[in-house]
Amino acid sequence: MNYMKTSEIRESYLSFFESKGHLRMKSFSLVPKNDKSLLLINAGMAPLKPYFTGVEEPPRRRVTTCQKCIRTGDIENVGKTSRHGTFFEMLGNFSFGDYFKNEVIPWAWEYITEVLKLPKDKLFVTIYLDDDEAYDIWTSKTDIKPSQIFRLGKEDNFWEHGSGPCGPCTEIHYNKAGVKVNNVDEFVIASDNDEIIEFWNLVFTQFDGDGEGNYERLANPNIDTGMGLERMATIMQNVDNIFEIDIVRNILDGICKIVGKEYGKNDKDDVSLRIITDHVKSVSMMLCDGIQPSNEGRGYVLRRLLRRAARHGRVLGMKDEFLYKVVDLVVENYKEGYPELVEKADYIRKMITIEEKKFNETIDTGMDILKDYMDKAVSEGKTILDGKDAFKLYDTYGFPLELTEEIVEEKGLKVDMEQFNKAMQEQRERARGAREKTSYMGADEVPMNKVDASLSTVFDGYDKTELTSIVTVMATDEDFTKTLTAGQSGYVFTEVTPFYAEMGGQVGDTGMIITDNCKAKVTNCKKNVGGKITHFVTVTEGTLNEGESVKLIVDEKRRKDICKNHTATHMVQEALREVLGEHVHQSGSYVDENGMRFDFTHFSALTEEEIKRVEEIVNSNIMDVYNVETKVMNIEEAKKTGAMALFDDKYSDDVRVVCVGDYSKELCGGTHVKNSGEIGLFKIISESGVAAGVRRIEALTGFGAMNFVNSKEKELKSISSSLRCAEGDIVKKIEQQLNELKMKDKEILELKNKIASGSENDILNNIKEVEGIKVLAARVDDVDGNALRDLCDKLRNKIGSGVVVLGGAAHGKVSFVSMATKDILSKGIHCGKIIKDVAAITGGGGGGRPDMAQAGGKDIAKLDEAVSKVDEIVKKLIK
Repeated sequence: MNYMKTSEIRESYLSFFESKGHLRMKSFSLVPKNDKSLLLINAGMAPLKPYFTGVEEPPRRRVTTCQKCIRTGDIENVGKTSRHGTFFEMLGNFSFGDYFKNEVIPWAWEYITEVLKLPKDKLFVTIYLDDDEAYDIWTSKTDIKPSQIFRLGKEDNFWEHGSGPCGPCTEIHYNKAGVKVNNVDEFVIASDNDEIIEFWNLVFTQFDGDGEGNYERLANPNIDTGMGLERMATIMQNVDNIFEIDIVRNILDGICKIVGKEYGKNDKDDVSLRIITDHVKSVSMMLCDGIQPSNEGRGYVLRRLLRRAARHGRVLGMKDEFLYKVVDLVVENYKEGYPELVEKADYIRKMITIEEKKFNETIDTGMDILKDYMDKAVSEGKTILDGKDAFKLYDTYGFPLELTEEIVEEKGLKVDMEQFNKAMQEQRERARGAREKTSYMGADEVPMNKVDASLSTVFDGYDKTELTSIVTVMATDEDFTKTLTAGQSGYVFTEVTPFYAEMGGQVGDTGMIITDNCKAKVTNCKKNVGGKITHFVTVTEGTLNEGESVKLIVDEKRRKDICKNHTATHMVQEALREVLGEHVHQSGSYVDENGMRFDFTHFSALTEEEIKRVEEIVNSNIMDVYNVETKVMNIEEAKKTGAMALFDDKYSDDVRVVCVGDYSKELCGGTHVKNSGEIGLFKIISESGVAAGVRRIEALTGFGAMNFVNSKEKELKSISSSLRCAEGDIVKKIEQQLNELKMKDKEILELKNKIASGSENDILNNIKEVEGIKVLAARVDDVDGNALRDLCDKLRNKIGSGVVVLGGAAHGKVSFVSMATKDILSKGIHCGKIIKDVAAITGGGGGGRPDMAQAGGKDIAKLDEAVSKVDEIVKKLIK
């Protein structure tokens, strides 16, 4: 066995299966497509589900991939064990109804013994208890010794997930520790102790199970295999854990230099170093695939990983942002397998910097909140911190549990872990409920998604909005059907269609499907999970029949308006890059007949000048009336021409490039205008932030833009009429009126103060003595804010010693102020407590210092009652 770099193992595996007739496919995005059961791709077969279920035709019956994956189920063990990580690469070879056990078992043995040259005496194989077929193949078509094959039960060697396709599997293991194994019991013990490690699982999907133990053989069984690249690298490089393989250790060693630590000197530091290594790698890959930090879904996973890495940076003594420096280490070590990291490195660094800065601010906020929680627990004589409080810190503020535990321990407290875990479980159940449950392969069990994969639907609508075709399949929500009659809604598939199916941010076309005897309204057009163009229809007249010839007519006016907005998005992206910089990339878009929305990567709000400049550039290119041309070319050729690609999309070998003259060039499958002049006018109506590092522009084109401008002109005329001035003098007139209002407000305030001062003597008549302390409580209407505080301060000075509580009603709101002289505070008087109880009577709240406090209320009707209770409230406080 020779030492092999991780990149060499990856390449050798893919090359080997290419030599066996497999199509090498690039890793799919970490974001699942058409699979609502997953937040993130977590296995090599996950993005290939449509090929396994038959809803989509694979590009070849034999495929091999190295798939990037994220799993966070064991996140708490990352860094603490030798094999847990959140990001990993899964090597796999797959057969979609082509070869089966007879081929895959000998190939697996050939690869590991002849290519990797693993010593045969150190290899063990497990098979399903009843899988005699696999045993016969292992013993007849390879030279493994029968004594190195063990039969295990369903839990270990049968792959099943509810109902659906399932089957036995065979796993290949390596005796890394060189322990002696004479029987299955010794094998299981050695495996549990990680002395023998499993590195490759071959799944034989040969049954259709009903979930209750009943199985039927599939007519076309599949092969699904998975080999963990990192795990194999530990074997080939003879290291103890996944953090010591070449590409991961390179990152870890670089982090040591950044934080000033030496790996292997301190166990606690080593855990933090491994966590940072793993998490920044995961975050970099997720950002590269277009995932944005957020408080839900996959964005929450990203944010959690990043904050956990930042937290362990603090554990190592890092006070400022540093994770962005780790990105260069990730890019350098993974660029061979994932060259897109190089292209997006600047963006990844900026996003990580923004998030880490936010977290550093959050940590400080969390410390203040935790201090309040601890003070409350201590004041109540408790030794346990409420688990719900700890979870709120963790979930809402991103405050790590281990940090909470560490800090409260210094105060002699412990976290109520039972409550914490209960709150965590409730959150997991909410998250699980947010993911839509699907069958084994993630295909929604509705007829429109069960259309035979061999069915061909062709889009021929780039230059047409009307054509004749044949209805091939129809369905309702319940079942396939041969007819749809007046009043019925359903789904229609045709051989050819001019209807554009919703894709790439562009909405689907609407229109009509007609025959001599039938009219059906097309309300939408989308692709099913197998990529077949699906017309959503409602029959308005007659009967629509399967197999008959129909005329498909797209709503041409709506299509033209959509085209204007779509072409404008291309021009906007180019203009934004020109004005803001090359870091701008499309992060999402939405285009319909009414307007366009364009999300893009940028790290601050656009100024009015930048918005104006973008508008000018787009409109200038509209007026130049550039021809809009489309060309189909190879993906690599397209990129060489400078064509922009979607940030996180995966493209086939041949792509469609849309060029707006020499100005804009993008990969796009949507519909567009013939020349830029058709757009007419472009107008940005809003610019806003939608996520960290992502901005959004909303804009209108054509008559939509004209109508918007006309409406603004109409509003302007209305304002000038109301102000009785020319349109050009509106700003001057408003400034003049604002100055006049300020002067009047000042006069009103002065009058209120005079009125309040004049009533001081009347209010002083309300002084009472409570347990030897002067208490002055009164209601003062039409006085609020500063005037109420000033009056309270004057009254406190006049009574010399005592407490004053004033309640005021103004502008529909209730306000309270309480002040006390210093000499009575030792007797238990606390204005903050007084004001809190008084305000509560009116449905409000507030607080403050012992000598001064403020509060607000809601119910003016209860103001008198609140003031009348002051004496009683004060009495309870006096010691």
